[in-house]
Amino acid sequence: TVIKAAILIQNWYRSTMARIEMRRRYSLSIFRSIEYADEQDQLQQLKQLHSTTSGHAVTALVPVSPISTSPSDPQGVDECLYITELEEKIDVPDSYYGPRLSFPLTVEDANALIHAFRNEQLLHPHYILQLLCETRRVLKLMPNITCLSTSYSKNITICGDLHGNLDDLLLIFYKNGLPSEQNRYVFNGDYVDRGKNSMEILIILFAFFLIYPNNISLNRGNHEDYMMNMRYGFTKEVSNKYKKHSTQILYLLRDVFSWLPLATIIDNKVLILHGGISDSTDLDFLKALERNKLKSLLRPPKSVGGRQDQEEGISTTANQPDAGKTQDDSLLILDILWSDPRSQNGCTPNKCRGAGCYFGPDVTAKIFKRYNLKILIRSHEFKREGYDISHGGKVITIFSASNYYEEGSNRGAYVKLDPELIPRFVQFQSSKYTRRLNLLERVGTIESSALKSLWELIYAHRSELISAFTHYDLNGTGSISVHDWATAMESVLQLELPWRMLRPRLAQTNPDGQVDFMSCFYDLKMDQPIKEAQPALVETLCRYRKDLEIIFNIIDKDNSGLISLEEFSQTWKLFTSHLGIDAQDDSLDKLILSIDHNKDGHIDFNEFLEAFHIVHRVEKKAN
Repeated sequence: TVIKAAILIQNWYRSTMARIEMRRRYSLSIFRSIEYADEQDQLQQLKQLHSTTSGHAVTALVPVSPISTSPSDPQGVDECLYITELEEKIDVPDSYYGPRLSFPLTVEDANALIHAFRNEQLLHPHYILQLLCETRRVLKLMPNITCLSTSYSKNITICGDLHGNLDDLLLIFYKNGLPSEQNRYVFNGDYVDRGKNSMEILIILFAFFLIYPNNISLNRGNHEDYMMNMRYGFTKEVSNKYKKHSTQILYLLRDVFSWLPLATIIDNKVLILHGGISDSTDLDFLKALERNKLKSLLRPPKSVGGRQDQEEGISTTANQPDAGKTQDDSLLILDILWSDPRSQNGCTPNKCRGAGCYFGPDVTAKIFKRYNLKILIRSHEFKREGYDISHGGKVITIFSASNYYEEGSNRGAYVKLDPELIPRFVQFQSSKYTRRLNLLERVGTIESSALKSLWELIYAHRSELISAFTHYDLNGTGSISVHDWATAMESVLQLELPWRMLRPRLAQTNPDGQVDFMSCFYDLKMDQPIKEAQPALVETLCRYRKDLEIIFNIIDKDNSGLISLEEFSQTWKLFTSHLGIDAQDDSLDKLILSIDHNKDGHIDFNEFLEAFHIVHRVEKKAN
């Protein structure tokens, strides 16, 4: 009897753990699929803007730099003079109790910054501009590919994506020690976006880089790109924290990002870069190109009637000899910043992300043989355990942002290389809340957050989904088979998700097993319903919320959070016309007039967008 009871308990435990693991896996699949689809949408929209407007629309949506650099001043001397004058004009009041920096920096300065940021203090803009100018000056002296050697220290530590999570960086320093001549680091890009402390991470890393320029290497990631920053949070973070000085800080950061090295090589055997490689990766070519020419890889050079884009430093004239070269440079850098490994041989376009490629073991072997390499360390890709080993141990993915999608969703990790170049992985998870929750509660939190993101996407594509469903509903019953429902969901959303498994959480079935496809939308409501909003308009605004927010942040130069009705109307018309969105202007006019409560001709744009936040009935009850 005891043995039977033990077996029953064991079987129950195993089946329960299997169900929990299944929920965790499909939740992470939802997060990852939506993340990649969002990146793909952004790239496609930018390509469409370029192809339909010869780049004028994109240029119109990017503000003119407050820092003027003349063509005869290629080294940016005028810009440095401008920044110096600006620093002198920005007084540091006696009431400011944060760190006060003096250059050259010392370890004590870096420790003071860490202490201040732990206590949620901000560094004064006066010192930020100084720090960025000095960082750029030193970065200009660095090669495109940094070379490090283990002969000068026992170990070299490589960290992956941090994405604005300061707790992860501080935990790494706590476990592994601060950077020094004996404790060398390589940070492999994607310091910013998504998290709330991107600026603090940059300040700390730049400070240590200035103190130990030969012992800390800072590679560029695909998020060190101002076009990415406008969509994924960093631009908004800087604007909120530094208000009237944010414009100068952001433009200087744009230049600093363009000067970050593209890769690091350790002992001539270990190649470290953010994304990956392709069958056309040429390290010798990467060493020779002018990396600072490409401020954003999402704005490819294009002919615009003989105009030279001086501000971007890119020749946009097709007849000029440098135009093709810059395009080649852009594609090569896209490959190393955006690519992902896969188990199949070959090199194919990365359709999930919309940029870079998928590279197989044969591509890795080819590059290793050509350059006599032993290991490729890359980041760029979420890993539940913080790291992953592929291509027979030749490719290591290291991801240092724990709790990336949601609290408890993943561990972070870093890897240490000794003189024998044997990798040793250290995992961690910065958490203030997860430890108090049991496994079921942690997975439930992750699942709820993932489904919330998916519900928003479903509502934003409501019309297309209904059209796809009715295609299979030949008799007009409102019901279709589970197979047809899953096929319709994938054809519209293209997320490559296990729709059959997700069906119970997304739609109801009839007693005969058919899916009531309209039940997908029964429990989805606007958080703050607005009676003036037409259903088609609501769907459009939900779908393009992020894009509209980017444009608004550009227009809102004083960071007031307000936009005039006229500015909004003009922005909307430009946006819809270039993206081919069918929207009725009169419906929008009535809507924004209803939101202008005090009738002063302005609306709070963030409040406006929040009105089109979609919630699920269950979520609303929980709140």
